[in-house]
Amino acid sequence: MRALFLGASLLLAATPALPASVFRCTDQSGHVTFSQQGCPEEQSQHRQSATSPTPGSGKAVPMARPRIGSDANRKAHDTLAIVAEKEDGCGNRVTGSDRRSAIIRKQIRAGMTRSDVESALGRPESVTSNNGRDRLRFRDSSGQVRTVTFDEHGCVLGRR
Repeated sequence: MRALFLGASLLLAATPALPASVFRCTDQSGHVTFSQQGCPEEQSQHRQSATSPTPGSGKAVPMARPRIGSDANRKAHDTLAIVAEKEDGCGNRVTGSDRRSAIIRKQIRAGMTRSDVESALGRPESVTSNNGRDRLRFRDSSGQVRTVTFDEHGCVLGRR
């Protein structure tokens, strides 16, 4: 059993890391994305080699080598693309760290969603609706009542 384990570990250690096939997709406006499945038909596709050098080989490996003077390279630096930003439906008026802090402190801020409020205060005691606006009523362990009003998009209204 020990010999089998030793033999299997030697075989796994001897297999080299093979380069992956990655496709560089460029649309008509020059926006570049990378994919392992290929590019959509309306984008140009170029195969790009992606290797992962063995750690500890002793040589520094650059991540990328930009082409100096190319228009595509200049355009990529001029525009900012935000990838995978989550839209909460309330215009992202409360940032992630502010949202977490408010929930921990059981504070309610304008722009929070209903799930944020329920995370902070628990399940509402009652829910009423009027003109597309919901009003949730919460009661804490000491008996204190709090009412939170939401707009038609499900966002906490600010104080007036």
